[in-house]
Amino acid sequence: MNILILGSGGREHAFTLKLVESPKVNSVFVAPGNAGTNEIATNVNINPTDFDAIKRLVLDNTIKMVVVGPEAPLVNGVHDFFLADDDLKNISIIGPKKDGALLEGSKDFSKKFMEKYNVPTAKYKSFTSDNLEDGFTFLETLQAPYVLKADGLAAGKGVLILNSLDEAKKELEEMVSNQKFGEASSTVVIEEFLKGIELSVFVLTDGKNYKILPSAKDYKRIGEGDVGLNTGGMGAISPVPFADDNFLNKVEELVVKPTIEGLQREGIDYKGFIFIGLMNDNGNPSVVEYNVRMGDPETEVVLPRIESDLFELFDGVANQTLNEKSFVVTKQTATTVMLVSGGYPEAYEKNKEINGLDGVKKSTIFHAGTSLKGGKIVTSGGRVMAITSFGDSIQEALDKSYESINKISFEKMNYRKDIGFDLV
Repeated sequence: MNILILGSGGREHAFTLKLVESPKVNSVFVAPGNAGTNEIATNVNINPTDFDAIKRLVLDNTIKMVVVGPEAPLVNGVHDFFLADDDLKNISIIGPKKDGALLEGSKDFSKKFMEKYNVPTAKYKSFTSDNLEDGFTFLETLQAPYVLKADGLAAGKGVLILNSLDEAKKELEEMVSNQKFGEASSTVVIEEFLKGIELSVFVLTDGKNYKILPSAKDYKRIGEGDVGLNTGGMGAISPVPFADDNFLNKVEELVVKPTIEGLQREGIDYKGFIFIGLMNDNGNPSVVEYNVRMGDPETEVVLPRIESDLFELFDGVANQTLNEKSFVVTKQTATTVMLVSGGYPEAYEKNKEINGLDGVKKSTIFHAGTSLKGGKIVTSGGRVMAITSFGDSIQEALDKSYESINKISFEKMNYRKDIGFDLV
C-alpha cells in the first residue's frame, strides 16, 4: 500500500520511519516533509491544508491511506473533505473528522465535553467581550495562578498562566476585546490552576476499540530547571516513572473510557489519536487538555517503544478491527533531546549547515526543522532535530543521547542539558 503522511516535523519523521519498516507498505510520501523524511520516503512540497493539491497527489500516486500529523488539517476538515469526494471517500484517513477535532480546536467544547461525561478536569467558565465583567468577577473567585486559554487554535501561544489578578484581568480584556490571538481568543476559557506533575497519555482508537500507548513527559521551557519561555518541547521521556500501573488504571477508568464512550454517545465517529494532557495530583489524574494528534517531541519516544507493526495498527483503525491487532511495547526507556536554533523560541536564523550526523551510531535522529540546500542538510526551523536513545534506565538513555549530541554541530546550536532532571 502507498501511504501519505501530512506534516514536516519530528513527529512525521517518526511516523515515516515506523511505516517504511512494514512489509505491507510499498511507498511513503510526506507533504511537505523534511531532510530526514527525504532520506527514506518521497517528499512533496504541498501545504497540509491545501486539500485540492493533496487530492491530486493521492490520485496520481494511488495512495490508499493518509496519516495526518498536525492539528490544523484536522480542525480544517481534511477527513470530511475526503468523505465528501467520490474519488477519495474510500481512502483511509488516520485522524478524526471536524466534529472530533473540536476536542482540540475548541477549548470551550472540550471543557463542556469533559463536564458532561464526568472526566476529571479543572473547574472553568467561558467568556466573550459580551460578558467581560462576569469574567473579571469569576477571576476574583479563583486563587493565583490564573489560567486563561484562547478557545481556538493559536499556534501553541494561546494559553497564559498569570500570578497577578490585575494582570489576568488586563490579559482577558486584551484577548476577547482586542483580539490578542485573533479570532482564536474571541472566546476565552478561564480555569483553576491544577496542581501536580504533568504527563501525557496517548490513545489510538478506531471509534469503538482503543489501545493505550506508552506514557511520556515532555519539557516545554527553554531554560534548564524549567525556566524561561515556553517552546514546542525541548525533550521527552517514556515511560514516566511516577505513572505506575495503579495510576494508569485510574487514567483508563476515569479518563479514557468516559472519553471514548462520550464520543460514541455524541455520534462522533473518531478514528485516530487522542493526546491526553494530564496532571498527576497525589496519584489522581485530571485532564489539562485534549489534542487530536500525537505530540511532538513525545512521538519521538513513544513510537520507537512500540514493537508492533504501525501500519497494522493503522489498518485496524481504518477497518475498526483495532482490538484484533498485536500491540507490544518494549520495557526499555526512551529519551529524546531536542536541538534548537539559537534564539528560539524568539527570533532565530535559518540555513545553518548541520555537521556530524554520520557519526551518530547509538541514537536515532528525528529531523524536525531541517531542509536540503545545495546537497547539504541545513536548519529551517526553531526546533531542528530530536536525538532519541534507549536504555535500561532514564540515565543510561540520556547519556547516549548526550553522547550523540556531542558529535553534531551547527552555528548557535542550543539544547537543554537537564532533560529528565526531575525524574533521575
